[in-house]
Amino acid sequence: MGAESEERAGVTLTNLDQPLSPDAGATKRDLVDYLDAVADRMLPTLADRPLTVLRVLRGQKPFMQKNVPKYTPDWVKTVPMWAEASKREVHYALCDDRRTLLWFANQRAVEYHPTLGLADNIYRPTHMVLDLDPPSDDDFAAVVAVAHLVRQALMDSGLSGAVKTSGAKGIHVFVPIDDAAPVDDVAAATRALAARAEALDPSVATTAFIVADRGGKVFVDSTRAGGATVAAAYSPRLRRGTPVSFPLDWSDLDRANPGDFTVHTAIEALGGHDPWADSMPEPQRLPADLIEQGRTIPVARVAAMHEGKRRARARRQKA
Repeated sequence: MGAESEERAGVTLTNLDQPLSPDAGATKRDLVDYLDAVADRMLPTLADRPLTVLRVLRGQKPFMQKNVPKYTPDWVKTVPMWAEASKREVHYALCDDRRTLLWFANQRAVEYHPTLGLADNIYRPTHMVLDLDPPSDDDFAAVVAVAHLVRQALMDSGLSGAVKTSGAKGIHVFVPIDDAAPVDDVAAATRALAARAEALDPSVATTAFIVADRGGKVFVDSTRAGGATVAAAYSPRLRRGTPVSFPLDWSDLDRANPGDFTVHTAIEALGGHDPWADSMPEPQRLPADLIEQGRTIPVARVAAMHEGKRRARARRQKA
């Protein structure tokens, strides 16, 4: 093999010195080396979860891949699922081992987005997730402030969770739950948790799904439920500098800078630890009052769709 090729775990890795993208500040080798070094921490977040990846091929725009290519090796585990939107069966990969992760890295899969549910029932999430999204890329301090509101809302509800940077501009809060509640109750509880966080300080937090209604506040997104996917802990992101989704202790949030955690720096920052596993609580029972409150809150996407139609009608009537 040439200098740009090598083999690991039975996977032939090629074109390793090619840049991932013009502003990634990283090569394919950097991606492979990072994923290989973090595999023992990252694989538990991917195992037995249908996987969507973001790939970036030379000369092409990045694209999300759900269905595995026809040339996928037979040792890559897959699970068939019906895709209602496209009316076809999709074969998702299950990235359960180092060999599969390295194969994806060689395919220039930069981002890893597993489902919140396991393969036997992707619509039954194992975690509640709140995605905190700031109004601009340079407003991480505001996201941190809202993350603390979410933590307070969790404690007020008798729950606890783990926190990580999204690897983009926001923060993800994960709350592990037991399997007692059906999916609709999980979604309802997530809506209620978002509403409780917003109520603690509505001057900085909002649950408004329509961007124009957020007023420059941090969006507390409760829509990651059902068969949704979320960037995995430790996943690289295809952004300037190739940052990664990095787990943090709640006490470290105020002094954290998400840009400090990249494919070049994250391994050293981890220092041999697995903060995502270490900080994740045991699965918890959802409080009945949280579920009941959530049932009174409209589903954000549906409410936004109806509101959009109402506003469109109003504009037409004025015209």
